[in-house]
This record gives sequence, structure tokens and C-alpha cells, in this order.
Amino acid sequence: MPRYLSANYIFPVSSDPIKDGIVVIGDSGEIIDVIDGGRSLEISATIEHYEGIIVPGFVNSHCHLELSHLFGKIPEGTGLVPFISAVISQRSANEDQILAAMKTYDQLMFANGIVAVGDISNNNLSKSVKQNSKIYYHTFIELLGFDPLRAETVFQKALDLKADFTPLPASFAPHAPYSVSAELFSILSNYAEDHENLFSMHNQESEPENEFFLNKSGAFIDFYKMLNLNLSFFEAQSKTSLQALLPLFPVNQKIVLVHNTFTNLEDIAAVKNSKKNITWCLCPNANLYIEQRLPDLTLFLNSGLNITVGTDSLASNDKLCILSELKTIKEHFSELPSSQIIRWATLNGAQFLGIDSKFGSIEKGKTPGLNLISEVNGTEITHLSQIQRLI
Repeated sequence: MPRYLSANYIFPVSSDPIKDGIVVIGDSGEIIDVIDGGRSLEISATIEHYEGIIVPGFVNSHCHLELSHLFGKIPEGTGLVPFISAVISQRSANEDQILAAMKTYDQLMFANGIVAVGDISNNNLSKSVKQNSKIYYHTFIELLGFDPLRAETVFQKALDLKADFTPLPASFAPHAPYSVSAELFSILSNYAEDHENLFSMHNQESEPENEFFLNKSGAFIDFYKMLNLNLSFFEAQSKTSLQALLPLFPVNQKIVLVHNTFTNLEDIAAVKNSKKNITWCLCPNANLYIEQRLPDLTLFLNSGLNITVGTDSLASNDKLCILSELKTIKEHFSELPSSQIIRWATLNGAQFLGIDSKFGSIEKGKTPGLNLISEVNGTEITHLSQIQRLI
């Protein structure tokens, strides 16, 4: 029997909010119809009415599920370089402990209304969790290797890891400008010419990243010394990290740049001039956790860029909840309408992952999942808003 779900507003996302609208759901969760509130008298079946707004299931565009066991172990506000050092020193743990944490937080993400995740992986431990999850996962196999002499070896290991994840969807993702050599980028770009490969990269998460590329100075110098890496091969680029690496990005693939905390207007102009297919992912709670700073969203909005939302990891966040990220965005950029940021967290993410035929919007034939956001002000999310998964 179909279910008829109604709320103060339905947010189809692909179209304007519908006051007192009704979503008709089949037994499999498929959207049968979306009905204007004025036609409610035509319906003889019971209508389940909720106070709040009904939105599609959320898409978490950037997560590190395999770091879930680090919840609460790394202090806030250290800055990126000390944070990375802490992750490196603490990420090893008993395999059963890591798996248990991943299972717990996979289930919590589902309860928090997340239906799809772009997840970073450095090993195959998360495969069993993803295979048994109610969430759709696209795994980004992370490439890490700043030493140019190790580029071939690093990529071969990544190929092996990608094969381990078969038949789950997976692609390669360079970790960050400061951790992937130009040689490794070149190998990845050559691979991407003949293989479909969604491309994800941490971008300009800290000021030292730009300092390193501009002048070969700053906190990353000491970081590489700690890793016993000889930097004689690297020369200052006199450009920000993003501008230096843009020519190395593949030309025929979708690319998501994550964090962008220190991205400036010149960086955005360079990206637009590059004509490459780039999406920008925001992880506001992680930005505040690590750097105590958010990206300047006005730059992105004024440039008309495509934006998605992620949670990052529990090493840098206290929950894996997209509504929590949206509330943080609203807190700091109150002028943004909720309809816009909900699109970032649903349809935009689904489109990037190539799953928008099923997820991302409330339309006939889709099975996007449905969330109720309560404690709203009309159509606007508030600091009191709560999430309830309906489908």
C-alpha cells in the first residue's frame, strides 16, 4: 500500500518548495507522485502529516569512515600540520576496534538521513561494512606519495586496492597537493584518459599549504623533516597550491576539491579559466575543528560555483551528520536560504557521484530516501532543527 507523507513544506530540490505538499511512496520507497497541497481533498487514504520540512536523503560528499575509531582522540584547534601528525601517530589500532567503529558510525549516518557517501580509504577494511550497509558508497582510493621516486609503486598499490574493492564503485583520489608528487599526478592523469575516474582532493585546508608552494617555507618543512623526506626535488612554485597543480588535473573527469578553507578569488578565477569540471565540497565543522576558520563562502557564491557538503572524519568532527553541517553554515551565513544549502547536500552531491537518477531529489521514479527536518522557521533551518529519517 502506498504511503502519503505530508509536511508544512516538501522540498523536491529539483523544483521550488511545495507548501503542505504530499509525497506518495511505494512499498520499495520509490516516489510514485508529488502532490500539491491543494489537491489533498482528492486523497481518500490516510495522510501522515509532519511538522517541518521533508527533504531527500542527504549525500555526504566527503568522509573518512576508516578513521571513526579516532573519535575524541585529537584535540581541536591545533592547525592542520599538527592534526595530520596526530592522525598518523594514532590511526593504527586493533582491526576489530576499527571495524566496530565503522559499523557503528555507518549505522548512525543512516539514522542521520544520509543515503550516499563519497568515502576516502587507504585500506580495504571498510569493504565489508560498505557491502552490508544500507548506504550507497563510492570509495575514493587515496593516493599518498610526495617522493617522486615512489610514484609508480604508490600507484600500483592503489590499483591493487581498487581491485580489492570490486564490485563496489571506486576511483583514485590524490590526498592533497602537499602529499602527492607531480609524477604521481601525471600517472593518475594518464590513467584517467582511458578510465572513468571521479577525482577527489583535499584542497587549501591550511595557510601553510599555500606557503609551501609559494615560497617553500612554513610548517610543512618541519613536517617533511619528521617524515625524513629529502625535499631537494621540490622548488617553490610562486603560486598557491591549487594554481600550481591545476595543469596536472585530468581534463575529462569530474573533480571535487574538499575544504577550500584558504582558497582565494585568484584561485577561483584560475579554476574557471581552466575549463575543468570542478565541484567544491564544504566540511564546515571539520574546518572549525582543525583551523577554527571557515572558507569565505561569498567568493564561491558570487562566482556561481557548484557546491556539495561533507562531514570529513570523526578525527575532526563530533558527528557524521549533514544537518549539523548545514546548521553551521546557516549560523555563519544566515543570509543563505535553506533551499540552496539543502540542494548542496542532496542533488549536487548525487550529481557529482553520478547517482542522481536515483538519489538527490524528490521526483517520480526515484528512491532518494526522505528526511523530516523539524524545529524550522517556515522554510528555514534553525539552530534547534532536528533530523528524522522517514524512509
